[in-house]
Amino acid sequence: MPRKKWMFNALAVLLVAATMPSMSQQSATPSGKNIPATYVPLLEARKALQTGKSTSIRQKTIRAASSTAMTEVKAESDDSGRLPLWTFDAYSARDGHHHLGAMVGTDPFNHPGTSKVPAQIIPLILKMHSVAVSVDSTTGVITTKPGKVTFDPTQPDNSCLAAPNSVPATLLGQSPIFNAAPFSFGPTFVGNTQYIDAFQRGNFYQVLGENLASYHLLLDPVNTLRGVEIDLASPALGVAVTDPNFFGPPAFCAPMGLVDFYWLDFYLNDRVLPALRDHGVNPGTLPMFMIYNTFEGAPANNIFSCCVLGYHSFGGFPTPTQTYTLVDFDTTGALGAPFENTVVTAHELGEWANDPFGINLVPPWGGTGQVSGCQSNLEVGDPLTPTNMPPVTMPNGFSYQLQELTFFSWFFGGPSIGANGWYSNNGTFLSDAGPPCLYD
Repeated sequence: MPRKKWMFNALAVLLVAATMPSMSQQSATPSGKNIPATYVPLLEARKALQTGKSTSIRQKTIRAASSTAMTEVKAESDDSGRLPLWTFDAYSARDGHHHLGAMVGTDPFNHPGTSKVPAQIIPLILKMHSVAVSVDSTTGVITTKPGKVTFDPTQPDNSCLAAPNSVPATLLGQSPIFNAAPFSFGPTFVGNTQYIDAFQRGNFYQVLGENLASYHLLLDPVNTLRGVEIDLASPALGVAVTDPNFFGPPAFCAPMGLVDFYWLDFYLNDRVLPALRDHGVNPGTLPMFMIYNTFEGAPANNIFSCCVLGYHSFGGFPTPTQTYTLVDFDTTGALGAPFENTVVTAHELGEWANDPFGINLVPPWGGTGQVSGCQSNLEVGDPLTPTNMPPVTMPNGFSYQLQELTFFSWFFGGPSIGANGWYSNNGTFLSDAGPPCLYD
């Protein structure tokens, strides 16, 4: 998406001390930054499920010939509170111009090596006090009644999941996003590693050559922090849909939550991220906020604004250098299989790695994935939403869904520098994005 978006074990688990504050509702206004988000029109998606057609997706911007040549401008990597970043100057065969950008990790062209970024999984415990009763098909407004429903990723869900894999936050921590799994892209084995690292190795496979073995971008260590409670007293901020047939057949696994996008993002920046500084979160780490079976809109009680599934962004004061993501781990099935469990997480973390600040510009492209018009940034998930990889079953026996991602060469053109000469890691794209598209 243009400036961010969507429309986020056995690992050591760190339970943050009980001094972690419980976040309660306060009045707040949107932060004013623009976050283009992956947006799945809920009612259209439900209709598609009823008719057996593909789910419609589109982008929604929310306010708060010659081969590709690479020249290193600067590489920076340290462990003192900054992300390891490398910057590039890429000549694009698609438009004949040079484009500058920055990615997380080390420079695969000149200084390939291993980077490790500490990451924190932060479950958001959303407490809602309004339950959906009906929806106006003309206005999209949801009528509600009082009722308390809590969406807690840290507790077992024996309705939409099954023991022993019934705790969403634990499942996320045990996923191939954060743990090693064997990854092959077509005939090319790229390693026994985390998914985003595997993607980056495939992304630059042709230039890494014999350096492939030493090139990694790993989330390590990964800690799951104590859940943060957020109270959503108003139906405009949070609504629970408890009737599995609320939107008609097919039934979904209830309850499903709806939360206000603007308010939640502002609250994370204004209250939650500052409170997490004492628990290891800083600009050199990646905090990933996890919501469970909850979609975002603005406001929450209007179905026409739903659904944002996740995004990556950045904030911080006085200098906005703190990158972060928010992702939904969905088991409701309300939007269909293409968006289940870690699909959104794979999408958002892939984009964080390749475009951490949402400002890497590329020749305009569009008409694919979630982008019906034109878009001009290096968001590796958007062109292939909602096309997925083959599922990955981890040692816990759970089958994880991962979105296919778009290689660097697809955006800039010329012969592919990716695995197999492909332009995406499961071979959906076998050529680049073509001539730059024209904005309306």
